[in-house]
Amino acid sequence: MLKTIPVRELRIGMYLHKLDASWIHHPFWRSAFVITDYTDIEKLLSSGIHTVIIDTSKGDDVAPAQQELPSELPSTPAADQAPLTTTKKTSIAEELEQAARICAKANREVKGIFQEARLGKAVDSEQAMSLVSDISSSVSRNPGALISLARLKNYDDYTYMHSVAVCGLMIALAMQLNMNDEEVRLCGLAGLLHDIGKMHIPMNIINKPGKLTDEEFDTVRHHPEAGYALLSNSLNIHPIVLDVCLHHHEKIAGTGYPHQLAGDNISLYARMGAVCDIYDAVTSDRIYHKGWHPAEALRNMAEWTTDHLDNRIFQALVKSLGIYPIGSLVRLQSGRLAVVIDKNPASLLNPVVKAFFSIKSGTRIKPDILKLGTPGCQEKIIAIEQPEDWKFPDLNLLWTNGIQHP
Repeated sequence: MLKTIPVRELRIGMYLHKLDASWIHHPFWRSAFVITDYTDIEKLLSSGIHTVIIDTSKGDDVAPAQQELPSELPSTPAADQAPLTTTKKTSIAEELEQAARICAKANREVKGIFQEARLGKAVDSEQAMSLVSDISSSVSRNPGALISLARLKNYDDYTYMHSVAVCGLMIALAMQLNMNDEEVRLCGLAGLLHDIGKMHIPMNIINKPGKLTDEEFDTVRHHPEAGYALLSNSLNIHPIVLDVCLHHHEKIAGTGYPHQLAGDNISLYARMGAVCDIYDAVTSDRIYHKGWHPAEALRNMAEWTTDHLDNRIFQALVKSLGIYPIGSLVRLQSGRLAVVIDKNPASLLNPVVKAFFSIKSGTRIKPDILKLGTPGCQEKIIAIEQPEDWKFPDLNLLWTNGIQHP
């Protein structure tokens, strides 16, 4: 059966029946063959060809999970759809300690994987996938715990914990998009390894406290290709992982790198990678800048959906994290300040918060946990506050129950 599909949906194992271009305009000497190498897909993505015809009688068909996103993303699976996991859900208070242990272990193991890569050694995909499974288990129980803890990284471990955070975000986003278990794990692995090419960048550039020179920035811009080359020489690295590694810095408007892909020529997975990569980057403290408040980050990122980020994927991330992500500082209608300590799956506007400060008296008050939007609770959020305006030294401790960053 012949089927016309976008180039971004090509996968290894498909039989390419015909290209939507004359032979002189495409990178192959033939136009009908089985896709056996991901570089063939890369050539097509870079060629400007938008659609191809595959023959499903001679090769693989498009899997349901590879179909285009619907115009409106569901917030929960359909009633007749089996859940992705039977993992018991837990509160953030229950999950934080376990998430902290997983983050500490992940930091050590990712550092080892990346340092091996710096020495030119291939990536152990089995070790990496085992780590992804641990992270996935925590995210399944309560996504806010691990994702929020991973945001509290220190300067020295930024590159490694950024990879852990993006892994958790990719897993949570894949679950929000109702992907199957295999795709969830592969998205997690893609997040874990997306920046491995930075091991080919001198550490003095990665950790530079000031603005990069044009030459230094050009060096940094080559990390997706360096990572792709490294992973291509490793065993059992799935095309999804390669794709996210190579294309997580592409932009919808076609102004990204390394291939200046635009719109639907950027795969679903790479568009997910871009959103997750940016969210963790802008909410993390770096040597050269203070991270944005989580709710402020989402508000600012919403403005980038016209030319940089895929809007539907960004909206799915918001549904996953909540409009007021865990750790956000908010002002309540009563004149109290509160920190968000858990999301409310039933309402993005009504998270669980811990009120701890009276604006009127200018003093700390006994912490009061409020489940906004529930019967009997008249409180509501009226504004997002900037932590730097209040300088609470223990703001993170209020929502982590005293658990420090990994």
